Amino acid sequence: MKRLRVLIVDDSLTIRRRLAELFTADGTFEVVGEALDGQQAFEHCHRLRPDVVTMDLMMPKLDGLRSTELIMAHCPTPIVVLSAAESRTEGQRTMDALAAGAVDAVDKPSGVPDAKWSRTFLERVRMAARVRVITHVRARFQREPVRPPPVVPAVPTLAQAPRLLVVGASTGGPAAVSFLLGALPPGFPLPMLLVLHTTEQFDTAMVEWLEARSGLQVRKAVDGEALPLPGRLCVRMAPGNRHMVVRGGRLWLEDGPERHSCRPSVDTLFESVARELGASAIGCLLTGMGRDGAEGLGAMRRAGATTVVEDESTCVVFGMPREAIRLGAAQHVVGLTALPLLLTALARADAREGTA
Repeated sequence: MKRLRVLIVDDSLTIRRRLAELFTADGTFEVVGEALDGQQAFEHCHRLRPDVVTMDLMMPKLDGLRSTELIMAHCPTPIVVLSAAESRTEGQRTMDALAAGAVDAVDKPSGVPDAKWSRTFLERVRMAARVRVITHVRARFQREPVRPPPVVPAVPTLAQAPRLLVVGASTGGPAAVSFLLGALPPGFPLPMLLVLHTTEQFDTAMVEWLEARSGLQVRKAVDGEALPLPGRLCVRMAPGNRHMVVRGGRLWLEDGPERHSCRPSVDTLFESVARELGASAIGCLLTGMGRDGAEGLGAMRRAGATTVVEDESTCVVFGMPREAIRLGAAQHVVGLTALPLLLTALARADAREGTA
């Protein structure tokens, strides 16, 4: 079996050696190079063409965020960010790196990594190497080309007016959700429940980052809080390592088993919404690896809800939406740029014309 070629980027010699030992001992990786700053990382990516990069953020000369932007703009390569999540500044930089095209973020251990961290880290790097990344042209490099307005599918009249929007995403999700929140109009009338495959180490940074970029109220869900009422857009996100469900008009956080190796799980939320709200919800499944959310979206569709998935053309990874389409769970398949228009039309038209 061909080994995965990995480039290690960190200004700490100790960290580089520890990671190199992990990769070598695993046997499925080949360390093709090491870089001690972002400029070296960019140059090595051009010269060595690794399958995947592990990227520190806080480095001299050129930091990891800027290096990620350059790599994704000029020689796109899957990048896994290693971040000291306890630092608020570094947490925000981690979110910016994900928006710039990094595939995943892993909490950097403060000492010698234990066996559990090592297994998880190696698996996430292995999964990241399989992602087919695309060129990210950042606004700070050049203006994005003018695109024609997206075509929005015709919106059917539903049996009930929607009261809630639920969204799930994984790989590529932070940037996709950030775009969606920024593009929905100020008068969007539905609250949003959100599941991203994030960890306890990064969930606070994620909600702060989404709130800062969108100007909306974005919060981690609190166990037992009332389900937000329709009328305005606010966001409640499942905390890391807790499932979020809707039951009895409230949000509940649970420590149940992982589903598809995920906690929080999109399926868990979507299935609870299907039971609780039936036809008066909209389910939306965005970019992500694996199949979490596909079965739950199917449950929502069978309950009468409107279901939407992101089209392959704009997904970082088409795994979760593809599985939903395969199961017959998707009523609408649209690219990310058309999604805000479709969701707005659904929310407003059905609120006016529905028969609830």
